[in-house]
Amino acid sequence: MTPRRQQALKALAVFLAFSFAQVYIQTGFAGPGDNGIPVPVPQQFVARLSTRGNQPITVNGASAASGATILTGATIETPDQVGATINLGSLGTLDVAPNTKLTLEFDQNGHVKVTLIYGCVVLKTKKNTEGDIMTPQGPAAKTDKKKDDLADVCFPQGASTPTVNAGAAAAAGAGAGAGVPAGGSAVAGGLSTAAKVAIVTSIGATTTIVLIATHGGGGNNQGGNNNSQ
Repeated sequence: MTPRRQQALKALAVFLAFSFAQVYIQTGFAGPGDNGIPVPVPQQFVARLSTRGNQPITVNGASAASGATILTGATIETPDQVGATINLGSLGTLDVAPNTKLTLEFDQNGHVKVTLIYGCVVLKTKKNTEGDIMTPQGPAAKTDKKKDDLADVCFPQGASTPTVNAGAAAAAGAGAGAGVPAGGSAVAGGLSTAAKVAIVTSIGATTTIVLIATHGGGGNNQGGNNNSQ
């Protein structure tokens, strides 16, 4: 075999070895996808935080304000006078009252779970989303997956049992809207019939007291006029 032929064979062997190496590397990077196509990694579902007056709250032990990203499993604490709203996108929203601590879990498959350690929350879920509010005592409320729904739970520190769907969380100022309980839009819907009746009764009682006082005052004036005559 001539030296020229030997060199040609060596060059061919080097070329084939390099080609096989490239095929092996590309196959390794492709992963388990069909036909060597890489399988895309799904993006993690995230939520967005809004706070009253853009004041900070605590998320996983760190300070956070409006615009912060909330990931599933987060522990959230609100201080005095600062409510918050967590926008869960297609799942709904969670309104959090001041002086509240909770953990929040959610996913893109339509599940939201709030573990209320103490404080008050209003969970508003959209159709095809199932929401659960838990307390250290166990399940407190659940939203209906078949429709847009709302659950209102209060469990203050030292309470023996939670208050459920009585408008207590809305009254406690749940939500990021300044001075507007439960984010504003769902306050009336969150109040139970009993709570509405209590409000109307309170207003009626106040009106009656005012009328009695006014009527009594007029009588005294007449009496005073008669005496003067």
